[in-house]
Amino acid sequence: MSAYLFSHRFRAGLIAALPEDTAQFDETPAARHLYLPASHAKALHPNTTLIQGMRGSGKSFWFAALQSGDLRALLGSDTGLSAETVVSVGFGQRPLGKQFPSKRTLKSLHESGIDPQQIWSAVVFQQLLGADAPQQFVALEDWQARVQWMTDHPEVVDECWYQADTKLERQGQYHIVLFDALDRTADDWPTMNRLVRGLLQVVLDTRAFRRIRLKVFARPDQLEDPIVANFPDASKVLNQKIVLEWPRRELYGLLWQYLANEPEHGEPFRSGVQAMLPNIQWKQEDGIWLVPAGLRRSEEMQKSVFHAFTGPWMGRDKRRGFPYSWLPSHLGDARGEVSPRSFLSALRHAAQDEPRVNQEFALHYESIKRGVQEASKIRVRELEEDYPWVRPLFEPLAGITVPCHFDEISRVWRQQRVVEELERGIADQAVRLPPSHVSEGEDGVLLDLIELGLVERLKDGRINLPDVYRVGYGMGRRGGVRPVAG
Repeated sequence: MSAYLFSHRFRAGLIAALPEDTAQFDETPAARHLYLPASHAKALHPNTTLIQGMRGSGKSFWFAALQSGDLRALLGSDTGLSAETVVSVGFGQRPLGKQFPSKRTLKSLHESGIDPQQIWSAVVFQQLLGADAPQQFVALEDWQARVQWMTDHPEVVDECWYQADTKLERQGQYHIVLFDALDRTADDWPTMNRLVRGLLQVVLDTRAFRRIRLKVFARPDQLEDPIVANFPDASKVLNQKIVLEWPRRELYGLLWQYLANEPEHGEPFRSGVQAMLPNIQWKQEDGIWLVPAGLRRSEEMQKSVFHAFTGPWMGRDKRRGFPYSWLPSHLGDARGEVSPRSFLSALRHAAQDEPRVNQEFALHYESIKRGVQEASKIRVRELEEDYPWVRPLFEPLAGITVPCHFDEISRVWRQQRVVEELERGIADQAVRLPPSHVSEGEDGVLLDLIELGLVERLKDGRINLPDVYRVGYGMGRRGGVRPVAG
């Protein structure tokens, strides 16, 4: 491997290549940004019906990508998909009129005593048949009437399912109905758990068909409650789920994908890699540069390329760590899982940081630390969208140093009556999807934070927060990245 340097002038290339707004990850991606980690290929196959992922792991990204015929064609043989695969939406973050029931409608149906399995079965039935459904069903204006019609006409419904599956089989097509944003189905855990269970029951029911498939994207906490698996043969669905993971080499593979395909700066990046790694050959298909297999798999190669951007150390010598491993390790949650959007956000903010005097490389190590600070703020905002009750727990802890004993945390909570206020908000129904163990007091809340990967209990019993949350909430750690100023 020959020495090579991406000088500070290439900061412009990083800024141009990396997304400015992390909300773009929830939109239909540009083809040049379509990077498929090996573990995700199986998740996208039509026969995979349950996909689990942390916030920011790619659930909404793939939910959006699967709705594009052009992107399905690009994913192609690796996933068993094609442009001809029929895809529709059974639930998602954005309302689609009468295509599926809203949260308010789901609440009304649930409170009227309708089994969630029947609700989702009606949704899939409509998505599958559309205008080809029996006219009596098509003419119905509300979901309660549709569910009732299906209950009253079981033989007609069964025949419709069979005919639709047979037609798809004859045409060599799959019809996949997508479900995402399950946290938008309800404001309380008991209702959401029952709705998720009903959806998984329909997943199980449709497994008997050859070409009708559901694909459900869910967070880990949406599958953990025992009630979710409280139906016969639930294991046939849950045990075959695929987890969207981002090991370190795939995070860097995603970075290469963005850099290689940047219209103006992609060629200097590809040429620079070639100068370092002469055996690496870039190939282009359908106008998109593909990350070479060696650069996807070899962490040694990846390290040499990344260090051409950063230099070899996170300080003046190796005692401060190596940028290639340092960056992901400071963006992981308590389970060590790193969100790709946090990773790319940290790098973009690092590139936007003011260059230092005599800065040689594209990214200075202090700028990388600054990038982690900014990524932490973004991660905290995303966290609070899903769990708004987290901020009242963490805000009073600003200024403490972790790891620390839980007594130090609980003392602050008691002094500021944090858990009491949280319980009052829950009683007033002002807290959406509250912590499950709040009735157990401070110890119960701690358990919820541990289960979500927000904090960890070390072997010596002390409590620690990963940097990706600690920094954003203003907590300190000896020798660590500085917390964000309040």
